[in-house]
Amino acid sequence: MLAEQRAERILAELANRRAVTVSSLCQVTGASEATIRRDLNALDRQGKLSKVHGGAVLLSGVFQGEEPDMETKRKLYTREKDRVAQYAAGLIRDDDVVFLDAGTTVLQMAEHLRASGALFLTNSIECACRLMERNLRTYVLGGTLKAGTMALIGAETLEALGRYNFTKAFLGVNGVTVPQGFTTPDPEEAAVKALAARRAQSVYVLADSSKFGQVTAAVMFPLETACIITDRLLDPAYRDYTEIREV
Repeated sequence: MLAEQRAERILAELANRRAVTVSSLCQVTGASEATIRRDLNALDRQGKLSKVHGGAVLLSGVFQGEEPDMETKRKLYTREKDRVAQYAAGLIRDDDVVFLDAGTTVLQMAEHLRASGALFLTNSIECACRLMERNLRTYVLGGTLKAGTMALIGAETLEALGRYNFTKAFLGVNGVTVPQGFTTPDPEEAAVKALAARRAQSVYVLADSSKFGQVTAAVMFPLETACIITDRLLDPAYRDYTEIREV
């Protein structure tokens, strides 16, 4: 496949999926990882995509209607997500009642949690399993299981969630902008995140730097609702609206 053909295929994959990994592009093009990385560097210089660790994402400021699959999201911004997750895990104290949602960065928090007297509640099946592996007190909400993210959503989830109060809630996000606030593609997941925020004393949104400037379909809540934990803040104007911690 010629370089021009690979570039067209890469951009087509990115348009369909919003984020792509080097390994997935190797599969669809038949090219080596070194070749794909060179292609991504060239397309990044041309302003056609944003190259990130492990792959590429659409440029900031584009409305995102579809959500990348969980496996793709796990492979992007891995170092940044781990730094954010490690810092967030360090905020949990023994007397906390904590809500953790199904975001990939929130899931990574479990890798940094040690013995704790805190009580954890989650709508993520995968998160619950990771917490149990560490012998942490864990409650799981009921509801409809969403394919792909393994998140529990829907009316039953909201009803169960409304019976709890939290000292801290840690939430994932797909987009962060000043006018639209925090957004995510699925309205039902947005409803769970919004209710968890209302039931918590302190709300933390875990957002690597790629999430800033992105907009998706469903609004979670305004920026002032939560403290943002991120790896890097490129636009200091966000500090005018909420607390931001760079780690």
